[in-house]
Amino acid sequence: MELALQDAGFATLNLDYDSRRKPLDALAEDIHPAIDPFANGLGGSIHFVCHSMGGLLARAYLARHRPPRLGRVVMLGTPNGGSEIADRLKDFRAYRALFGPAGQQLGTRRDPATTALLPAIDYSLGIIAGNRSIYPITSLPLPRPHDGRVSVANTKLDGMADHIVIPASHPWLVRNGEAIVQTIMFLQAGTFRH
Repeated sequence: MELALQDAGFATLNLDYDSRRKPLDALAEDIHPAIDPFANGLGGSIHFVCHSMGGLLARAYLARHRPPRLGRVVMLGTPNGGSEIADRLKDFRAYRALFGPAGQQLGTRRDPATTALLPAIDYSLGIIAGNRSIYPITSLPLPRPHDGRVSVANTKLDGMADHIVIPASHPWLVRNGEAIVQTIMFLQAGTFRH
């Protein structure tokens, strides 16, 4: 995804974050020192492309530190409505160790603090959902269609500009050729090709 965005003429900043140790609000503060100078050093719009939990982190970040020249946002497989898998696994030690405090915020039943952290959107948002799974057992509790981690229904968000479903599994969304083409199209035109 990053290389394709660069080939399409976009400057990129690819950030990692410590999702296993901190909740979303702390992670939003952690990424700000990298995003702020990047955004201020460019002359054009600042777009966000996010996968999975990264979309929730972007929502939390934009609620606190919205760049003045915010462009468009693309989310791939983001559990905007929560994840039923997180609901089922949140009390297991292995899940808590792997997904940390932010993983506890991925459920479908969100506490008031998490709800406040993810306010309604007021920017151009395109959402790409997958409908294939490589997880035959762990994805059984998910409503169909789903990408193995997030149901298509729970990727949607009120106020989104566009939504599309592609034949891809959750971990491969950022490497899927169609997802890459659709992401670039949305960043350029504000709509997907249906």
